Amino acid sequence: VQLQASGGGLVQAGDSLRLSCAASGRTFTNYAMGWFRQAPGKEREFVAHITWNLGSTSYADSVKGRFTISRDKAKNTVDLQMNSQKPEDTAVYYCAAARSLSSRYLFWGQGTEVTVSS
Repeated sequence: VQLQASGGGLVQAGDSLRLSCAASGRTFTNYAMGWFRQAPGKEREFVAHITWNLGSTSYADSVKGRFTISRDKAKNTVDLQMNSQKPEDTAVYYCAAARSLSSRYLFWGQGTEVTVSS
């Protein structure tokens, strides 16, 4: 499984940004696809996930109502739409894949950096 994240950049507080993760290497039936982030000096944290088959989603409380995760089965992509961004959203964002919702995330992309200025 290969995951390629893109779309990071520098934005101002209140702006929007859309991250994309291109997934390849196999079919993703039953997989869970997630976005995580790691801010400077902090541990990596969960942001959101989506199940490949049904598109069920879950979000961290810190991003609920502002971020939206989606997947495109035809393109094999998983996107993270980030609206109303805050300086505390500044982090390196990683996409990841797990064989199921109850499995560990075994496959990780290389990360894309997001900086939100105040």
